[in-house]
Amino acid sequence: MSESAEAAPAVLVIAGSDSSGGAGLARDLRTLRDFGVEAACAITAVTAQTHSRVWAVHPLPRELILAQILSALESRPIGAIKIGMLGAAAAADAVAQALARARHIPIVLDPVLRSSSGGVLLDALGERAMRERLFPLTTLLTPNIPEAAHLVSAEEGPGSPDTATLLEWAAMLLGQGPRAVLIKAGHATGAEAADLLAGAEGTRRWLTSPRLAGSARGTGCALASGIAAGLALGQGLEEACWSARQYVLNLLAVTDLPSGRSRTS
Repeated sequence: MSESAEAAPAVLVIAGSDSSGGAGLARDLRTLRDFGVEAACAITAVTAQTHSRVWAVHPLPRELILAQILSALESRPIGAIKIGMLGAAAAADAVAQALARARHIPIVLDPVLRSSSGGVLLDALGERAMRERLFPLTTLLTPNIPEAAHLVSAEEGPGSPDTATLLEWAAMLLGQGPRAVLIKAGHATGAEAADLLAGAEGTRRWLTSPRLAGSARGTGCALASGIAAGLALGQGLEEACWSARQYVLNLLAVTDLPSGRSRTS
């Protein structure tokens, strides 16, 4: 390995694979490449997916997940950690056990509960383990609006939640342990997309941009990985969130539905 490669910042991605390449580990690695950040990885589950269906999910054994993370941490300096799909409670337990030794490294947790096509990617036991064991280790939690509503046991009514509701949800999520929460507005409506960045110390920031008409699979993966890349590069949390949001906006600008294929491909 060259001296320059050794010095490059690295992000440890802990996530599931996606055979379609649209989300999961494939999307994470492409994002980190685009940010100029090196990657280490630990696979939690192997999935068979298309852009419209989850065919199968195979969680990997707890011991293998644990070994992957510990060996990655030992192999090179890690500037940030991104956690995506866990798949099962055993994976959450393994990740928590491994990362208890890495509390100095910022952790971005994307609480993947379902695929974009609606397939369940984390069962009730896994969700409980994620909340109890990983939320307290998390620097930034990045739920979308349906995930945030589910995690605070709120009914997601018609239309977009109002400002007061989002602030309430953020406070409830912070009460579960993470140091900051970014509630993503991609599932909302209106001319502007306003993500809420809330910190446990009381800070509240609205990250606002014009809403684009397009959509694509894997944008949640890309956003969380982009934020982790920014943190690994030495950016502050708010700056990293802005940089990652702009990256996703650029991604949406060249992507069409429902396939998630680039218009230029």
